[in-house]
This record gives sequence, C-alpha cells and structure tokens, in this order.
Amino acid sequence: MSERGHSSRPFIAREGWAYISVLSAIGLISILFGGWMWATISFLLAAAVAGFFRDPDRAPPDEPGVVLSPADGRVVEVASAKDGGSVVRIFLSPLDVHINRSPVEGRISSIHYKKGRFLAAYKEAASSINEQNALEIKTNSGDNFKVIQIAGVLARRIICWSKEGDTIMAGERFGLIQFGSRTDLYFPEGYNISVEQGQRVRGGETVVGRANHQTAAE
Repeated sequence: MSERGHSSRPFIAREGWAYISVLSAIGLISILFGGWMWATISFLLAAAVAGFFRDPDRAPPDEPGVVLSPADGRVVEVASAKDGGSVVRIFLSPLDVHINRSPVEGRISSIHYKKGRFLAAYKEAASSINEQNALEIKTNSGDNFKVIQIAGVLARRIICWSKEGDTIMAGERFGLIQFGSRTDLYFPEGYNISVEQGQRVRGGETVVGRANHQTAAE
C-alpha cells in the first residue's frame, strides 16, 4: 500500500502547508508592525485553510462487492450513464474534506486530464466543460469504474498523486481538488446504487453501491 493509503498520516495534507505558512508569516509580521487587525485576519484565514486541507484517516468497511464514496460531500445527482451503468455526482463545498479516495480495489488503467472552465461545480454543464481529471480503475474481477475530479468556481488546481498502472486499495487516497469542487463516479452495469440525491457521504467510508452479480463480489 502506498503512503497515501489507510495508514496514519498528518491531519493536514502537505499541499496546504505553503498557504498556511504564508498566511501565518503575514500575521506575525503584522504583529511586529502593530497591525493587529491584519494579524487577526491572517491567522483566521490560516485556520480556515488548515480546515480545508484536513486529511482525516478513514476506515473502509470490510464487505465484499461494495463501492465506496470517492469524496466527502452531498450527492447532487444519481442517474443512468449514457454508455450504460450509472453515475453518482457528489458536490464538495469549501467546508468539506477535499481528499479523493478510490471507490474500489483495482488497478488504475488510465488517467486523463482536461483543461476547461470553472463553472459552479453543482451545475450539470460542469461535467463536460470544467477543468477535470478522470481516472479509470479496473477491479480484479474485470469491472471498470471511472472517477472524475471536477474543478469548481474557486478551484484552480486538481491534484492527483496516483499514476497509470498503480494498484490501489478501496478507500485509498489518490488526490484532492483545491477550494470547492465535484467528484463524479461512474459505475459499470451490474451494480445497485445505495445512495440518493441530497444524501451526505464520507469518502472511503460511505457505501454508495453494491454488486448485484457474483463475479464483482468475489
């Protein structure tokens, strides 16, 4: 398992420390020059950024044939996919944990990044025109899942730690999206969706689907 797996790690993702350090330094310099208002604002922003980049450990359920949520947030749509199967779209507000996790165990068969616009992530059009990064994961039973990281209004950087060919565990961290976003999960045929629109989910823990065929559950 990679360092981005289930083992204990610092509570804040490393990508957040640069922002936190700069804001904290501004706060300290403001104090030296008597700028208490600016110091207070800087420290509050540093605390907010630390909250955004929080990276808690999660405990994936030990149950065969389940599919886990790839992100924290609110389910904004459950629908049939154009090419068969289903799609679950999850909106992440700036208050949610923004770490993305693998929904299943398998091998990352492809990663495709696409530049785009920055519409509000909850809008349907964001799926096709926003900046995004798509990972295809093939399970040991041969099923193909796709997870798409989609940037939102405030997001300007999608981060993916994994590479093509990597083996990944269910619930393992593979990336994050900075400052508001959406994560879409595409299921192949043969899975029942376990969540509904409006439901809150937790990445790496909430079961969002279950196999209804024996081979996927093995």
